[in-house]
Amino acid sequence: MSKTKIICISGIVMAMYIAIMFATQGFAFGAYQIRIATALYALSYLFPFLVLPLALANAISNAAGPMGILDIVGGFIIGIITSGAVYLVRRFSLPMTLVIPIIILAPALVVPIWLSRILVIPYTVLVVNIAIGQIIPAIVGYLLIKALSAHTKRMGLE
Repeated sequence: MSKTKIICISGIVMAMYIAIMFATQGFAFGAYQIRIATALYALSYLFPFLVLPLALANAISNAAGPMGILDIVGGFIIGIITSGAVYLVRRFSLPMTLVIPIIILAPALVVPIWLSRILVIPYTVLVVNIAIGQIIPAIVGYLLIKALSAHTKRMGLE
């Protein structure tokens, strides 16, 4: 794939992530963080070059949230962890369905590390709340790459 396509796809996906977070911020930063935008992490299964842009998009979108610099940096880190783990599923020819638990568990287990300090809420409570909120984005992400995977070769994107 050409560098031009990589840059274009990266920019479009980052813009989509940020726009979705902006449109859904009413419930993306709530008690149950239903972050529909995290479904886009699944795209790193098809496009490994999206690991860094997705992490950056998460950091940028967290700047719109109320948690401050710790959440911005943490968002970047969890973006790398989650989208990187999704990429590894394909790299090691593991079942595509593993994308679902990755998108649920990576944020659920890592994000509470700093959110519990910011919000003064027990780690385990936040793990449960974030995991519940990630179920829908994880399933949507899986369905997204399932649908797109049939078309990437035909479109010259692989």
